[in-house]
Amino acid sequence: MIALIARELKLSLRHGADTVAALLFFIIAGTLFAFAVGPSPAILAGIAAGVVWVCALLAALLPLDRLFGADFEDGTLDLLLLSGLSAYEVAFAKTVVHWLTTGLPLLLIAAPLAVMLRMPETKIPLLLLSLVPGTMILSLLGTMAAAVSLGARRAAVLMPLITLPLIIPALIFGASAVTTAHPAAPLYMLGAMLAAALPLAPLGAGTALRAAAE
Repeated sequence: MIALIARELKLSLRHGADTVAALLFFIIAGTLFAFAVGPSPAILAGIAAGVVWVCALLAALLPLDRLFGADFEDGTLDLLLLSGLSAYEVAFAKTVVHWLTTGLPLLLIAAPLAVMLRMPETKIPLLLLSLVPGTMILSLLGTMAAAVSLGARRAAVLMPLITLPLIIPALIFGASAVTTAHPAAPLYMLGAMLAAALPLAPLGAGTALRAAAE
């Protein structure tokens, strides 16, 4: 599995434009919200948490179409499933790489974007703390959606339709952790959702990969 993760990271570096595109989308989308609602610090501070969460969610969806698509088209997926790793392990390795190449960079840029949106400095650590499990949940659910839609017509359209409804609870609790006076409960809920998605999403993705390969 470590060798597979290393291989996927090398491929991601070769196709670094995907990560750059996701980061640029994250920044531009957040900036558009600021232009749309005006420069009022009070209004921007009130919506900053939700804007950062929504933009991060949408940006993380962009690289999903390459997660399994290229391997499926050139036959690499069949070799991965015959390599001795289970389909669950292949899906989990893909999830790890997606988070390292997309979720982690989004975390690094989230703080500057929050500052631009006039979020109070005391709230930024809570935002980043909520985004850590949130981006992990998104990578897990996105990987499952990419596997389920593998080989389907218009898979690029189908993946967001599968992922977005599933990620709504994480979006609600993630934004609430920043805006509420008692952030512990929303953070606990995010942790519970991550604990549920961690074994179940790769299991569903692995089953879908087996079905697609057959």
